[in-house]
Amino acid sequence: MANYKYQIEDVIAWFLSKGSMTPKKLQKLLYYAYSWDMVFENEDSESLDTFLFNRKFQAWVHGPVIPEVWREYRSLGWNEIDQNEYKGPEFDEDTLDTLEQVWEEYGQFNGNQLESITHQEEPWKLARKDCLPLDRSATPICDKDIFQYYGKRLVEENV
Repeated sequence: MANYKYQIEDVIAWFLSKGSMTPKKLQKLLYYAYSWDMVFENEDSESLDTFLFNRKFQAWVHGPVIPEVWREYRSLGWNEIDQNEYKGPEFDEDTLDTLEQVWEEYGQFNGNQLESITHQEEPWKLARKDCLPLDRSATPICDKDIFQYYGKRLVEENV
């Protein structure tokens, strides 16, 4: 049985407390937080049971997207979501560390730069393998692919 640690709205609020950003940038930060948290919280790709939140990413043209989050902010288009003060629950130490690392690593990039980065990574590419560049797709990005790709990167970066 899956263990979902937090509500996605709380993770969104945490990122928005760091600064204003476009919906595209928010989507990519959520993707990296979800991905790296999965790597840190699970032993292997065969027994994935702990996740940052209960949402799955789809391999859209502009990178990984959670459809519910897209619908929430779609009226903004390319405009930024305002920065907010974080008023959510306190995250456990490991989760907060992961969120901070994601912000430090990826927060410097804009949405278009983050889109470009995700387009070079295996999980999104595998989910879109049968699509032309501008084809719409609701194909889920496989958690196992996410875990294996970022787990491998973690090992390579720590060698």
